Amino acid sequence: MDNWKIAILGDGGVGKTALAVQTYDPTIEDAYRKQEGQGFIFVYSITSRSTFERLETFWQSVQRVKRGNPIFMLVGNKSDMTWEREVSQNEGNNCARQFGCGFIETSAKTAKNVEDVFASVVCALRRSRNGKVGSPREKKSPGRCVIL
Repeated sequence: MDNWKIAILGDGGVGKTALAVQTYDPTIEDAYRKQEGQGFIFVYSITSRSTFERLETFWQSVQRVKRGNPIFMLVGNKSDMTWEREVSQNEGNNCARQFGCGFIETSAKTAKNVEDVFASVVCALRRSRNGKVGSPREKKSPGRCVIL
């Protein structure tokens, strides 16, 4: 069984821990450190423009530390709160294109698309290990990857 370290980065209050605890044991703190990560999930809240605007800072900090082609995924969390939306899906898609990664909106509260995020990153990590480099793309289904 493969073990992958996936770092989850974003401003406070965007739902990083809420996303992680649904699929991962958060007591292993090393997986959160950007120097250790093999895959990177950048999370912002769709209800907070400032968290979206700070994504570039997180992306640049990983670019400075990591060599090669790290795997990235952009996640707009709190999709269950559309009435408070400050960041459109189109803006999320455009940012993902700029970063060269996949994009998905999730709700950690309802678990909508949470498993798809991690499955997409793991699939991309497997592809990169097998010489097919590339970040995850937005997908309707997670394919054949399974997260246990």
